Amino acid sequence: MKFFKIIFITFIFLTCGVKADLNENLIKEFEQGGKLVFIRHAYAPGSGDPKNFNLNDCSTQRNLNDSGRVQSKNIGNFFSRHNIKINKVYSSEWCRCKETAFIAFKRFETKKFLNSFYSSQFAKNRKKQVIEFKEFVNKWDKKENLIFITHYVFISEILDYAPSSGEIIIADKHFNIIDTLEIEY
Repeated sequence: MKFFKIIFITFIFLTCGVKADLNENLIKEFEQGGKLVFIRHAYAPGSGDPKNFNLNDCSTQRNLNDSGRVQSKNIGNFFSRHNIKINKVYSSEWCRCKETAFIAFKRFETKKFLNSFYSSQFAKNRKKQVIEFKEFVNKWDKKENLIFITHYVFISEILDYAPSSGEIIIADKHFNIIDTLEIEY
């Protein structure tokens, strides 16, 4: 039993150092600017949206709970604690994304191309949204960091990556993933 405790304690110390190094490397990437930062909206229990979903009525949508709000605050704290410069924050029009953006960053702008296309109601928009997003990025000056608060399906489509709720995914202008960071709630 004592042997396992020693192994466990050693593991904790080793992984803490690795995590700190990863964060330092991540911060350096941000300092260089020109990064695309994808954030899956903070924790909102369930999946998809209710059948009575209405984009203009948050009460009909799947929304953040208290844990999601804490996670949103933690996302904002990460960026402010490390003095990460952000040019703009863009959000999907879904209420859970807008609430994540507001709690984390206060100022944001919605972009239709960041919306979910998970449900059959919106699936037909997938191709158009991806094209519009890539055109938007092509026009970007690539000097400062941009944040996109969006959905699992959008991030998966653009980056071929399956994000957790509230996860931060940093990519270059060619949509190559540089690093990821999971934020707790």
